[in-house]
Amino acid sequence: MTGYEEFIVHKTTASIHSDSIRVEADDLNPMLYKFQRDIVRWALAKGRAAIFADCGLGKTPMQLEWSDRVIRDRGGMVLILAPLAVVAQTVAEGVKFGVHVTPCESKADLRPGVNITNYERLDKFDGCSFSGVVLDESSILKSFTGKVRNQIIDYFSSTPFRLACTATPAPNDFMELGNHAEFLGIMSYTEMLAMFFVHDGGQTSKWRLKGHAEAIFWQWMGSWAVVMNSPADLGYQIEGYDLPELRVHEVVADGQEPVTESLTLTQRRQARRDTLQQRCKAAADLVNGSRDQWLVWCDLNDESHTLAQEIAESVEVQGADKPQDKALRMQCFSIGINKCLVTKPSIAGFGMNWQNCSKMVFVGLSDSYEQYYQAVRRCWRFGQTQPVDVYIIISSREGCVKENIERKQADCERMRAAMVEQTKEITKQELQSTCRIAAPYEPHIAMILPAWEEFESECA
Repeated sequence: MTGYEEFIVHKTTASIHSDSIRVEADDLNPMLYKFQRDIVRWALAKGRAAIFADCGLGKTPMQLEWSDRVIRDRGGMVLILAPLAVVAQTVAEGVKFGVHVTPCESKADLRPGVNITNYERLDKFDGCSFSGVVLDESSILKSFTGKVRNQIIDYFSSTPFRLACTATPAPNDFMELGNHAEFLGIMSYTEMLAMFFVHDGGQTSKWRLKGHAEAIFWQWMGSWAVVMNSPADLGYQIEGYDLPELRVHEVVADGQEPVTESLTLTQRRQARRDTLQQRCKAAADLVNGSRDQWLVWCDLNDESHTLAQEIAESVEVQGADKPQDKALRMQCFSIGINKCLVTKPSIAGFGMNWQNCSKMVFVGLSDSYEQYYQAVRRCWRFGQTQPVDVYIIISSREGCVKENIERKQADCERMRAAMVEQTKEITKQELQSTCRIAAPYEPHIAMILPAWEEFESECA
């Protein structure tokens, strides 16, 4: 085999993979909705895939069924990586759907079958080999340092079956899409940029889609990722997938009109510190005057401590708490033991299903709209039966926070809808297909060389 032939073989085998499990959708867990069974069947046939589905669409039961089928077909072990508090929740969902899930703190806890651990414990599993791996709330990757992101991608580079599950990413967050493609072994982040994007002038981190490559990019993404905000996006008509009313209330703690001038991050932080007691008291009055369960989100440690002291029947979850204590307190809130949970979006804003609660209050907001959105979606999600009330408590010096959030929310919803619109047709085709799009290149026609090439070969 010549050097060029070796090069071609390497390129064709590196860009595809042969691991695939074929199963009929009707043979999957009957507790899943039809759209969930179709997605699981498609993901198994792909071998490596992403499910970008909004909160409450059943990513946990889908990844459990996917993991169980990998074990049935290939044996060995599947590892699910999840945010800390989601581990116990996933184990409980496994019982409901008939899939045994083993929670693990280290390699010694692993058992044949489906295992789960949290992202922070990945370094405890060096040297393990798995038939499959699932990244639950996989968008959390971009919250980690580059070192941890690379560790996850490198560690599972030889794992045959890979699944990434998260809510629909923003279509302009190309870093998140690139991270998913690289984890799945579809294409590296740098290759994606080189193929589909152009660097946008003097802004060192700004990339935009090449005009002629836009349609091809979304088609490429739709070949390895299912994107949906609702089953209706893909033509499924299923009752119960309607979001309840979301009511956002702004409470100005000092009773004055919010200022309209723009403040720097330092100035806003100082305004929050100066009004900390007032804002915490306003939040405590709301919660203490109600019999409902409440989620209380804060941004500063001092806010968290003060709220826990002033709110009756509350439990506080801090970053410094032991992992098992965090998980236990959040689980107790899930089953209604605690009336109020006080914590930060960075701690509990991903993955938890808290449809049991329909009231929350933000005593402090960071500048991350995604953290706010994820925190709201812990309660405002498919399966929630009550209108969800969100109270944002601010000082007048912080400006019109509610208006700013509503603007960002409208922008985000518009972009997510555009992403679904761009990918829904290829996704429908993918889900209805019974074969893999990626197929090995097997040439059957001999190449005819031009006369001058033959002449040069003879002369040589």
